[in-house]
Amino acid sequence: MSLTASPRVRRGVLGALCAAAVLTLPACGPLGQDAKDPDKPAGSERTDKKPAPFADLSGPEIADRAVKATRGASSLTLKADLRDPEEGHIVFDMALSTKGDCTGTLSMNDEGTVIITKVGKTVYMKYDEEFLRAQGKGEPKADTDAVVKMLADRWVKTDASSADAKDFTGFCDLDQLLSDYDGGSLARKGPLSTVNGRPAMSLKEVEAKDTYTIHVATEGEPYLLKVVSTGSDPATMIFSDYNKPVPAKAPTDKDILDLDKLGG
Repeated sequence: MSLTASPRVRRGVLGALCAAAVLTLPACGPLGQDAKDPDKPAGSERTDKKPAPFADLSGPEIADRAVKATRGASSLTLKADLRDPEEGHIVFDMALSTKGDCTGTLSMNDEGTVIITKVGKTVYMKYDEEFLRAQGKGEPKADTDAVVKMLADRWVKTDASSADAKDFTGFCDLDQLLSDYDGGSLARKGPLSTVNGRPAMSLKEVEAKDTYTIHVATEGEPYLLKVVSTGSDPATMIFSDYNKPVPAKAPTDKDILDLDKLGG
């Protein structure tokens, strides 16, 4: 089971769960009396412990529920830091909704940043100079200089289905981001954990030299909270802000370059 992190990131991340067991031995007094209260008969102590989260579910069942719950959210924020064999180091922070709207930032190979906002069928992007020059490596310097002069720190827009947008719109598509979760899992239960203050259960799965670990919320909906992959395509993804409004709005700047019109 894996998680596609972007249109270019082929490897994904998912894992499964490992179980942690804790054995406790009650302290008892002589002759079957409670050590703390000799007047209390042995065996009369209360057992108000909460049942273990997902005690009646297997690792694969928990993983399936987590993916289903995450897909059912109206919106979420995904922060990812991953390495792809083709594209290299990718970092993005994106708030996205199931309607397809999104807003956030993306960087590649630690070389600049692009701001992405998708509203309806239109994608708005703003590249900084470092990002544009990195994308222009191998091109004539004069050509790259011209692109930088025209586009750096300026909003551009295009139809979401256009070729110019396709490399970015995948970061706004929750179904695509979760597509590699589909299918069977060999997840095993792991120990309880905490992600950004939220109690969770970990799941772990090992495939050849790769290890996938996910953390699933144990309170409320069983949302994905964190996914970590180690091995050939290391990645860390953190899910938060479930069902919060996505602040995706068309830029108010009047100087927006329409790439569709520019292309003729």
